[in-house]
Amino acid sequence: MDAILSRLLTLHPKKIDLSLGRTERLLEALGRPDLRLPPTIHVAGTNGKGSTIAFLRAMLEAAGQRVHVYTSPHLIRFNERIRLGAEGGGKLVDDARLNAILERCEEVNGGQPITFFEVTTAAAFSLFADNPADWLLLETGLGGRYDATNVIKSPKAAIVTSVSLDHMEFLGDSVEKIAYEKAGIFKRGAPAIIGFQPEGAERVLEREARRVGAPLCVAGQDFYVREENGRLVFEDERGLLDLPLPRLPGRHQHQNAANAIAALRAVAPDLPTAAIEAGLTRAEWPARLQRLVRGHIVDLAPANAEVWLDGGHNDDGGRVLAEAMAEFHDRAPRPLALICGAQTTKDVRALLRHFAGLAREMVAVPVEGEHKSWPPEEVAALARAEGIPVAAHANNAEEALQILASHHFDQPPRVLIAGSLYLAAAVLSANGSQIE
Repeated sequence: MDAILSRLLTLHPKKIDLSLGRTERLLEALGRPDLRLPPTIHVAGTNGKGSTIAFLRAMLEAAGQRVHVYTSPHLIRFNERIRLGAEGGGKLVDDARLNAILERCEEVNGGQPITFFEVTTAAAFSLFADNPADWLLLETGLGGRYDATNVIKSPKAAIVTSVSLDHMEFLGDSVEKIAYEKAGIFKRGAPAIIGFQPEGAERVLEREARRVGAPLCVAGQDFYVREENGRLVFEDERGLLDLPLPRLPGRHQHQNAANAIAALRAVAPDLPTAAIEAGLTRAEWPARLQRLVRGHIVDLAPANAEVWLDGGHNDDGGRVLAEAMAEFHDRAPRPLALICGAQTTKDVRALLRHFAGLAREMVAVPVEGEHKSWPPEEVAALARAEGIPVAAHANNAEEALQILASHHFDQPPRVLIAGSLYLAAAVLSANGSQIE
């Protein structure tokens, strides 16, 4: 498997080159599997895409539906990107089927330039077309308008989750420009579910949905969500749902859950409320405010510490993470220790500023194996500039935890490891965690 994935990485000089033409060429050579996909819900956005898809999958599977899922990036192994729907719940694609379709795509492509994401998207579409299912949940890789997944012509619905500043070198330097690129997934006649947005992004998303003739369903206008007496209350024109709180922690997950509910009430109005309830309590999404409760990483932490992991890596991600940590502290006070590493393509200072006055101390680490990693001493300097006490910098998260374990806390700390999905992947791998 590793051999063919490595070969596919060499087919284009750039890792990212946003375009639809190469994907369409390969799909044509494969017999147009994109025209044989199950009913599709397409999801774009800066933050919350994966969590929204996790809720959608859990709700649909609770109703007995077979659900294909395409997400990226993977954390531990490539197979995580492709989940094939089945009775009783989908499974990650096995190595044999994945290897066979990747070799087929490599052969059909004939050495022509194509990015890794484009060729693997075509491979996923082939698998989805050849394996019966009731739904496909399709996450964009980057942006929307020229993302390889946007070759699909007629989704059942399109969702744009929270838009904020990220990937600005590809999508533009304002939330309005980024929202315009995300809005490229809207299609005529397919409901456009617009999640909770900053004002500028919402205005652009609504304008583009109207322009292409996509019926609007806008958070804060057409659907609402709030927590009330330990319950999640969702409301739209069809009425009010009194639901359990989501399994995924953090108030931002209430909004992601609401995106999923709004989409399903638009395209699957007969879905039982019991399936929505079950989905909220069953949804899983690794490295998004995930508490690690056992494993090598947990063993290295200070005695009786809580260890949390999140791949958040931008300003908005830092905001929701800090809000969640503050909420946890209000419920069960513990000193917060932050372990942070990030890539140089990310504004790590924008993420860190949300933890000023909240984090008791921080240990900076590199993102292992990434040549674009911020040097930990620079991350430490940025943290100090934001008023965050920095205990040290370390070579990896394991060493950082050992440093924290040697320090005295007045009570067992709450440790948050964040700043990069690649850092989260390394932590999960070191912990011995499995993703099924």
